[in-house]
Amino acid sequence: MKSLKEHSSTLKKVFEYIGIYKFFVALSLLFAGITVALTLYMPILIGHAVDYLIGEGEVEFSNLFHLFEQMAMLLVVTAVAQWIMNIINNHVTYRVVLDIRTKAFYHLQKVPVSYIDQHPHGDIISRVIADIDQFSDGLLMGFTQLFTGVLTILGTLFFMFRINVHITVVVIVITPVSMFVAAFIAKRTFLMFQAQSEARGELTGFINEMIGNQKVVKAFGYEKEAEKRFDTMNEQLKRTSLQATFFSSITNPSTRFINAFVYACVGVVGAIAVIRGNISVGILTSFLSYANQYTKPFNEISGVVTELQNALACASRVFALIEEEAMPSEEGNESLTEVKGNIELEHVSFSYDPKESLIEDLNLVVRAGEKVAIVGPTGCGKSTMINLLMRFYDVTSGVIRIDGKNMYHLTKESLRKNFGMVLQETWLKTGSIRDNIAYGKEDATEEEIIQAAKLAHAHNFIKKMPQGYDTILTEDGGNLSQGQKQLLCIARVMLCMPPMLILDEATSSIDTRTELLVQKAFEKMMEGRTSFIVAHRLSTIKEADCILVMRHGTIVEKGTHEQLLEKQGFYYQLYHSQFAQ
Repeated sequence: MKSLKEHSSTLKKVFEYIGIYKFFVALSLLFAGITVALTLYMPILIGHAVDYLIGEGEVEFSNLFHLFEQMAMLLVVTAVAQWIMNIINNHVTYRVVLDIRTKAFYHLQKVPVSYIDQHPHGDIISRVIADIDQFSDGLLMGFTQLFTGVLTILGTLFFMFRINVHITVVVIVITPVSMFVAAFIAKRTFLMFQAQSEARGELTGFINEMIGNQKVVKAFGYEKEAEKRFDTMNEQLKRTSLQATFFSSITNPSTRFINAFVYACVGVVGAIAVIRGNISVGILTSFLSYANQYTKPFNEISGVVTELQNALACASRVFALIEEEAMPSEEGNESLTEVKGNIELEHVSFSYDPKESLIEDLNLVVRAGEKVAIVGPTGCGKSTMINLLMRFYDVTSGVIRIDGKNMYHLTKESLRKNFGMVLQETWLKTGSIRDNIAYGKEDATEEEIIQAAKLAHAHNFIKKMPQGYDTILTEDGGNLSQGQKQLLCIARVMLCMPPMLILDEATSSIDTRTELLVQKAFEKMMEGRTSFIVAHRLSTIKEADCILVMRHGTIVEKGTHEQLLEKQGFYYQLYHSQFAQ
């Protein structure tokens, strides 16, 4: 029952997207009607031609030639109408696919970061690319064959009733058997295609994970284990694909068998009618042609139905992504302008998992221009604080204020525009070095980009690259060292110079000599700016105005470097564990 509801719900959503192009759908139906009408008129001409072949020496050649001219004209007009219909169908199909893929990608920009964190990236990619491609194939086949198939069935019934009511009744009585067989198989095929899509998404996610972490795989000798996991997933995909393909494949032969039986019945009953003189041989020829054309769409539609099962199974996965709850709407919210940098956290609580508490009742006041260092053991909540300040995650309770304004009354765009962030994990897009530095300020001049690179001490290595600032970087800067990637990320922030900074282990991938130079550049950049520095190496945060020592999601100590050492508390232990003789 659940799958049936899901099936109908998905179909309804597909029709909503198709409904945008009602004019083109109507136009397609018009040309489908023309194509079917002309195709169905052809057997009448053929029947007349047979009747003109009365016997030896009695052939009416003048009438035959006139019929041949009509047939030739019909074939030309039918071909043109079908060609136009196919163009319209292609237009509607790929416009619908474009709309769905665009909406899916745009929605990905709105879903919470938690959704991206909790779903395999390869599975998300599979939904946006592979599943939508599968959907487009099924939709195109549906447009191309479903319209003409239904119209052909209705048209042939009309012409057959005009020729002979009794034989037509025989055809109609046997037809439901074919429809029952197709429907019976189609219901089971949908679930199998759904399982196939899920297995394909899981395998895509695993392959994406292995390619992205190839060095780790090789370093730990994980190749054999990776191959075993791949074989298991591949076997699952093979099994689901075979089941789906098998069931979808038996639909057409089953309906063909029943339709052949219908054709045989028409032939027998029609022959008896000819012998009795009720109809002529030419009319029987026309009727047999109609019987064949009547049953043929059922074969095509049964094939379309199985393809549509696959398309709808894929579409349901895409719609599940599109309907994923987005971050709260920002319409009518206030923009953050003329920022001084006063930040206040009041009774803030947050947890990734409701069952496991992380940050509880956190209170903090940071004055404009202060340099605040956050230290503590792994998992204490340092990076979580950064996620909350940037609104990658929303607090469970409490409030965060920027210059006295509730963060949740501000647009995320204006909030994040006023924060500059350099993380331990680098991210570079495929493009030139210039484009990567100017990522946060697209209207930056060449002089500004070069100046930012010099401040980040990246200018020298950039000039040594084959095309300098025009050098194209591969995915995630694969042709650079980790340290060089980090320097470009630092240059990106130095170009924007926002009023508030977040440095999360920003120099972790840089050699000691370059780190000293970059630290000096950071000191200059942090002047007059509110700065949050997450650090494991405590030697890098001695000059901070305030050091927050976190443990189990709570600030356990607070003060300057000297004050915390004098307390001989947890910070004292952390510091001396790094610098013990």
